[in-house]
Amino acid sequence: MIRIITYPISSIGSIIIRTIQDFGRYFIFLGMTIKSLGKVGKRIHLTFMQMQKIGVESIPLVAITSAFTGMVTAVQATYQTGGLLPYRYLGAMITKSTMIELAPVLTALVMAGKIGASLAAELGTMRVTDQIDALEVLAINPYDYLVVPRIIAGIIMLPVLTIFANLFGILSGYLVSVSLYRVTTAEFLFGIRSFITPVDFWSGIVKAVVFGMIITSVGCFQGFFARGGAEGVGKVTTRAVVISSILILVTDFIVAAVIFG
Repeated sequence: MIRIITYPISSIGSIIIRTIQDFGRYFIFLGMTIKSLGKVGKRIHLTFMQMQKIGVESIPLVAITSAFTGMVTAVQATYQTGGLLPYRYLGAMITKSTMIELAPVLTALVMAGKIGASLAAELGTMRVTDQIDALEVLAINPYDYLVVPRIIAGIIMLPVLTIFANLFGILSGYLVSVSLYRVTTAEFLFGIRSFITPVDFWSGIVKAVVFGMIITSVGCFQGFFARGGAEGVGKVTTRAVVISSILILVTDFIVAAVIFG
């Protein structure tokens, strides 16, 4: 027997109202952040610290993820073509799919779990322990001290990580193609030279800039308004990862439609 779970109208209405309130509060949060951009030079050392945390410390994770993604792409591209296309097109298939889609999107999803959760937990802990309130008492703007350096670092470092992901993904795809399918280096490079355009590369970079903004802003927003002690910090951390991942996939479609549509 199938049980149908129904929700009261008032419950559905409260969810809708809360969602609208969260959207409004998020855009107010972005407005306050943009307003604080004028003091970015004053906090440049904090920005460099966040760039190291978000970018440099994430390179090993991105390298592992993109390398195995490139290997799988080479195997799948060979299997799906089923001998219908010459192997000289394999380099183009691997490079094009990596640059346009796999490198920026998978890097962003991985970073949403690593950096988005970290930012939400860090700022959430500061909120529930009244450290953010203490900054305001000391006349320190928490937006230009805590939020702006993290968002700028994310916008800068996500494209850099995407470039690394392109490098590791294409290189690993090349190694698999050469070792397993006896593709020569000349054949692999022929596909790249013949079919890869600058738009393929820059589309992934544009996506990475947008994804960096989404991951850091959502993570900071969730942590900035955390409530309820340790349990509340856990909730905003999970929420930051889930919301960032959904927005990444939605934005991926929008950006692709604008660039390639």
